[in-house]
Amino acid sequence: MKFGFDIDDTLIDLRAHAFAIYNKKMEKDIPIDIFHTLKRVEIHEPFGLSDEEGAAMWNSSLEEIYFTNCPSFEGSLTMLQALADHGHDIYYITSRPKQFCAQTKEWMGAQGFPIKEGHFFCGMQDAEKVAIIKDLALDVYVDDKPVVLETLQNIQTKVVLKNQSYNQHVELPRLHHWQDFLALIEA
Repeated sequence: MKFGFDIDDTLIDLRAHAFAIYNKKMEKDIPIDIFHTLKRVEIHEPFGLSDEEGAAMWNSSLEEIYFTNCPSFEGSLTMLQALADHGHDIYYITSRPKQFCAQTKEWMGAQGFPIKEGHFFCGMQDAEKVAIIKDLALDVYVDDKPVVLETLQNIQTKVVLKNQSYNQHVELPRLHHWQDFLALIEA
């Protein structure tokens, strides 16, 4: 089978990692429980930042957010390794900025994620992901952003939503824990 995965907040816990970085940089101690209640992808509001200030903080922190010790979600790495070991094709489709594509691919490989040449797509906007997913004719695609998954409703690809506080309003097959992935896609 052909499996496609978004990276940030799907395979790795990027926003929670960034939240911890914000706490450190701003010398705050905002509890992670606050993070888990956010209804937007953006994480700046609990820090008292405006949208403009939040965007500036995010953009000035990208290298640190992307390439430090961001953890994968429990079970995601093991699941992808098992899929690859069973001969399935694994594709990564991320909207991370183009200037970070090579470094992201290298970082993912260093973490142990199985990466084959030609199976890593990076540097597009969320809407552009849809064209890649269709062109690859994926059997399953997993992402955290509803805007991507909702546009895939009329194709053969089975879409799975990685559960996040900001996507609770969406009714799609929902992945809470990576150990449940195989049962979810077989349902």
